[in-house]
Amino acid sequence: MIKHYWDIPPTWKWTVVGELGDVVSGGTPSTKVSEYWGGNVIWFAPSDLTGYKQKFITRGAKTLTQQGLAKSSAKLMPPGSVMFSSRAPIGYVAIIKEPSATNQGFKSIVPYGELFNEYIYHYFQATKHIAEERATGTTFKELSGSAFKALPIPVAPVNEQRRIVQKIEVLFDEIDKGVESLRAAKSTLDLYRKSLLKSAFEGRLTADWRARNPDKLEDPETLLARIRKEREQHHQAIIEEWKKAVSDWQEQGEQGKKPNKPRQLEVFQFFQESCDLLWPNIRVRSLIHAPLINGRSVKGKDGGFPVLRLTALKNGEIDLSESKEGHWAHEDARPFQVNKDDIFVARGNGSKRLVGIAGRVTGEPRPIAFPDTMIRIRVDTDVVRPDFFLLLWNSQVVRRQIELAARTTAGIYKINQQHILSFIVPLPSLAEQAEIVRSSNLTSGSPSCLRLKSSQPFPMRSCSANPS
Repeated sequence: MIKHYWDIPPTWKWTVVGELGDVVSGGTPSTKVSEYWGGNVIWFAPSDLTGYKQKFITRGAKTLTQQGLAKSSAKLMPPGSVMFSSRAPIGYVAIIKEPSATNQGFKSIVPYGELFNEYIYHYFQATKHIAEERATGTTFKELSGSAFKALPIPVAPVNEQRRIVQKIEVLFDEIDKGVESLRAAKSTLDLYRKSLLKSAFEGRLTADWRARNPDKLEDPETLLARIRKEREQHHQAIIEEWKKAVSDWQEQGEQGKKPNKPRQLEVFQFFQESCDLLWPNIRVRSLIHAPLINGRSVKGKDGGFPVLRLTALKNGEIDLSESKEGHWAHEDARPFQVNKDDIFVARGNGSKRLVGIAGRVTGEPRPIAFPDTMIRIRVDTDVVRPDFFLLLWNSQVVRRQIELAARTTAGIYKINQQHILSFIVPLPSLAEQAEIVRSSNLTSGSPSCLRLKSSQPFPMRSCSANPS
């Protein structure tokens, strides 16, 4: 029985995708045989639709020869066929304008008779969540051919399908005009964000909060002494756990690998200026929970463990849909797997303004790894909140240090792990960090989207900084 997700007009009917046309799966010939590639057969992979916003598409990044097409399970489809990506990720949609084939990451439909392909296209865009609900898999979700055929779809009379699409296009045009208006207002918002973050890191944004909460305030020396003590206690607990693990390993006849000794506790450095500070200045290396690591470069391979693209760094967040399937297995990718609250920094960029931009993983991610174009930061949450650290990182407080440290090679500006660890940042208490993040959210939306372009960082006043 077909599930009715909502009520429809009496002249419409619920059916399934498999009743609307021929469902076509794709395939990939051997990548080791050069004669299969570079011909005149248009061929698509889901990566060709990454970031693609148009309804129609003409070509993908790769093509097949007639021999390559014959040596794979890919099938040539006529113009007007609707492609739907069925894995990594599910839900990319486009209509082909030329005879084309796809890899196995698509389930496509060649509509019957007078069915309007643009109606099907917009329906697929609107109901991606229904397809995701019916997908299966452990490493990553995939929609099978039978599950794709069984997707429910309400079908209107053909003339009404065309009127629906026409109305959608008119409304989309109005939305696009609204987007242009928002872009025109962006310069004003940038000025506002600049003022907001400058206030945040000069302490003015939370001045009222400090006045109302004197019991939650600590002077820099007290705060640092407490943090040092807590870090040392935490590290000592880890050492004791390691000693017990070694003892157990010895009692069991030293079978297997000896437990690794925990890394040495980083020296917690406070940079005290010769004038009074609202907050202490700390090296980033003192705020890190785990060693920084670069990701790994992997070639693409259909069916491999997914890995992020550099384009996943967007507006202070990590877009997990910006990925490809990599030429590695789950075990190979495990050291580079992405976790919630991981912060990733772009190692390089052709623009100095963009090198070192960072994003945070805000939810529980699907199994996915990160590439060598990024550096992973895992902060010590006993000392600094991940959302505060990202707000701070993407402000001028750190931005100025990144651009001073960046070195250019062959036109690409780069920073490395040692640069990151050496940067100096202000450190309020956790309570005040939470208030800064909360105030930033209330005043300007998500703090991860903010940028500070002022040349006045906090708290580098006209005092010399000396480590103590």
